[in-house]
Amino acid sequence: MPASPQLLSDYNTTELASAIVSKTRPYSDLDLSLTVHPDLRDIVPLTDIDAVKSSVRNLVLTNFNERPFQPALGSNLRGLLFEPADKFTIAVLRQYLYDVLAKHEPRIDSVTIQINDNSDNNAYEINLGFRVVNLNKVVDITVYLIRVR
Repeated sequence: MPASPQLLSDYNTTELASAIVSKTRPYSDLDLSLTVHPDLRDIVPLTDIDAVKSSVRNLVLTNFNERPFQPALGSNLRGLLFEPADKFTIAVLRQYLYDVLAKHEPRIDSVTIQINDNSDNNAYEINLGFRVVNLNKVVDITVYLIRVR
């Protein structure tokens, strides 16, 4: 009796294939503070919600032409810090934020933006709320835009 051929994959069997089609992997990004793990002596990556929060914060605080080979990446909010502090500037800030997050951050949806004008300190307080898509968790972060000069 001849030996049966060796099976190379699930598709060669006559039984049902595995029920797992895809597995959700956690989000991970490089921590820009470059924190070193004390035991592993390697950079500790950011995962899940921390990775998404860091990415959103970086997109909001990045100006156009700041990143090599990606001149259109960013929100260019610092350019609006020297505009008059009125409802029109706040509306433009809000639109810039919606645009950059919709275009460059596919891991979030249901974005809510609240902008508080702090004219006494030449600053804006921006509260961003969003849902992380695969984790179904709502996250809030606060970003301060301060005019230094």
